[in-house]
Amino acid sequence: MLTTSRGISLVLAVAISALTVAFLLLMDDATPSLLLVAGAISFSVSYILMQVTLEFLIFKEISNIYSVLEKIQKKDYSSIPDKSDRLSISPLKKINKTINLYAQSKNKEIETLQKNAAFRREFIADISHELKTPIFAAQGYIHTLLDGAVEDKSVRLKFLKRAAKSLNALDKLVQDLLTLNQMESGVIKFHFESFDLKEVIHEVIEELEHKAAKRDMIIRFFYDKDKSYHTIADKDKIFRVCQNLISNAIKYNNDGGEVEVFLKMLKNNIMVEVKDNGKGISPDDLKRIFERFYRVEKSRSREKGGTGLGLAIVKHILEGHKSKISVSSTLGKGSVFSFELPLDKDKKKVA
Repeated sequence: MLTTSRGISLVLAVAISALTVAFLLLMDDATPSLLLVAGAISFSVSYILMQVTLEFLIFKEISNIYSVLEKIQKKDYSSIPDKSDRLSISPLKKINKTINLYAQSKNKEIETLQKNAAFRREFIADISHELKTPIFAAQGYIHTLLDGAVEDKSVRLKFLKRAAKSLNALDKLVQDLLTLNQMESGVIKFHFESFDLKEVIHEVIEELEHKAAKRDMIIRFFYDKDKSYHTIADKDKIFRVCQNLISNAIKYNNDGGEVEVFLKMLKNNIMVEVKDNGKGISPDDLKRIFERFYRVEKSRSREKGGTGLGLAIVKHILEGHKSKISVSSTLGKGSVFSFELPLDKDKKKVA
């Protein structure tokens, strides 16, 4: 009985009532009626106050604390309330809130670990498949040659070229993986310098024009010829960013389509936009295109080449420049990739 709020309230109320009556007995003019009324009032008031105080300010909070602790013990973090901001004057409120915050942090930590575990499983499956494809292709060509086809010169040359192509794809995949890993671990350092972004984009377009011409595509470059687009960045890495974005715009565009590159001068930055009029990307795929090995059209993408790491590398390069890659896309109309770099104000002048 003494372990409940009612039992404790009853005992304390009786004690307070007895003390009140005992105090009144010391008075000469105390009558039995006065003693009875005073005892009853002191008992009632004391009981109600004690009951409310113990039940709502102490026992209820202790019950909540035990409930949360039981869930933590059972590792059931999902049913723990996200917030503990109810109005209360209980001295145990702070303890309850602290335990709730701890449980919420553990729940988030577990969710993160589960996501990382799922990502690792998916990554291992992806990299195994990506490595297997060129290895098995090169292996097949070489074993065919060893089985006797090497004697036929025309077959020998054709198979050796195909095996070399597969090994080159394997080498590119390994190099991209190493590059991405070094960027994430901070091994690769950025060498910032001032250069004209317009010239870098011209170099990229000249390099990729033959690739576009094979599919009857046109690359258009729009910028203000009277302006200088100097920025401070790592020139080689920004070249790679532009190369990847324009190459993808060609790769995933329709035959006879157009790729448009825009240079826009903003107040303190320079914006680069790469636009195509291809099939576009669905909203679900947009959320994942910067993940390693993620491809919107997996079968077609492998036919077109590439390692599936290009956009992941672009993302890390721009993060190293305190910038980010943005993308918008409409199915059936195409996609627009854009990023910004800081304007070199010392060279902000008319060309």
